[in-house]
Amino acid sequence: MTHRRFMTRALAGAAIAALVLSGCRGGGGGDEDGASAGITEEPCPDAVNEDNGCIYLGAISDLTKGPFAPLAVPITDAQKAFWQRVNEEGGVGGYDINIEDHIADAEYNPEIHNRRYQEMRNDILALGQTLGSSQTLAILEDMKNDDVIGIPASWNSAWSFEDQILESGANYCFEAMNGVDWAVQARGVSGTVMAIKYPNDYGGDAAAGAKAAAEANGLEFVEVETPTGQDNQAGAVAAVLQQQPELIVVTTGPAEMATIVGGAAAQGWQGTVVGSSPTWNPALLQSAAAPALEAMYFQAGPWGPWGTDTPGHEAMRNALGDVTPNDGYTAGWAWSYPLLAALEAAAEMDGGITRANLVEAAQNLEEVDYEDILPPESGNQAGEPDEVAWRESVISRVDPEAPTGVSIEQEMSAGPTAESYDFSEPCFALR
Repeated sequence: MTHRRFMTRALAGAAIAALVLSGCRGGGGGDEDGASAGITEEPCPDAVNEDNGCIYLGAISDLTKGPFAPLAVPITDAQKAFWQRVNEEGGVGGYDINIEDHIADAEYNPEIHNRRYQEMRNDILALGQTLGSSQTLAILEDMKNDDVIGIPASWNSAWSFEDQILESGANYCFEAMNGVDWAVQARGVSGTVMAIKYPNDYGGDAAAGAKAAAEANGLEFVEVETPTGQDNQAGAVAAVLQQQPELIVVTTGPAEMATIVGGAAAQGWQGTVVGSSPTWNPALLQSAAAPALEAMYFQAGPWGPWGTDTPGHEAMRNALGDVTPNDGYTAGWAWSYPLLAALEAAAEMDGGITRANLVEAAQNLEEVDYEDILPPESGNQAGEPDEVAWRESVISRVDPEAPTGVSIEQEMSAGPTAESYDFSEPCFALR
């Protein structure tokens, strides 16, 4: 499957940087008797099924002081609940799944992310979570060397071209295209589109999509980079006030987004804001920016929020029990389905579940049962990205009465820009 081994200069540069950051490389891929790393015949600690062996998954997240910690903690908790449910239903291929023992905090820092992978690489079968685009790129070459697949807690368009990455939902690029197309049709946007973004792959990917859609709609496009940190947004606010865009596409963390929108609105700016999926957190309804967000902010997202009526959403809510709703939970739960599908497929292969078989199974998935959170065909990994990449997303509005503060404004669909886009390489590499 040569299409998924595509490597842009941007990806190669990230890999080289990762080599410098790590300082050294340990071995990976298996233990001395040839068994696949991360699998034991002994049961998992606190096993649900004591006659099963144990598969260990890793999770490298942003759990304390990074910009996505308010989302990443529920992402991780949802993944614990997802695999607990799998174990309660008998496990996979004679194994229970453990994602509890190898959870690491990388603080949204690529260097720390790389270090955490080095610490667990010989002890896990796969990564049940690797949070962040630049962060995942920092370990991607090692994942390839180790035959380790990973579930990204991100929606980078580069993932469609990588065998090791098993993504779900529309990427940031298509999501931004759909957001701009929707804003033109539903909000009457006709002037300047401004992308405000982190200066990394996350921000670059969404900005590329916003630029493509702005050009397709005959709109002016400008781009503003902004750093992490709620107190570092004065420059972004000044850019909005100076250039007066009709539409802002924001790709930051929730705190930065609210600071930018609230700060610009307080000084008279009025317009439409479409935020990439990770820009929303229901706690923003308690912030000073809440009135501005209710009036102007819309979230582009890969699937329906917490309260959506699907079997998968219901299963998630039942498994998590009495928690404060947060769409970090929704993402963590939804992201886990393709790994389950790949494990089930690998279990049927000669040799059963091994790292190599899991990579092959992941490459050849043609559909994934997301229990209606996404359509099965959205999980197709087996074709060329331009043919099979999922291009549909939803638009949600701020709704203080909804469980996570947003409810669907436009159901899952693809706008004309995403539908016609030539997806022959990652979006950010085209810029």
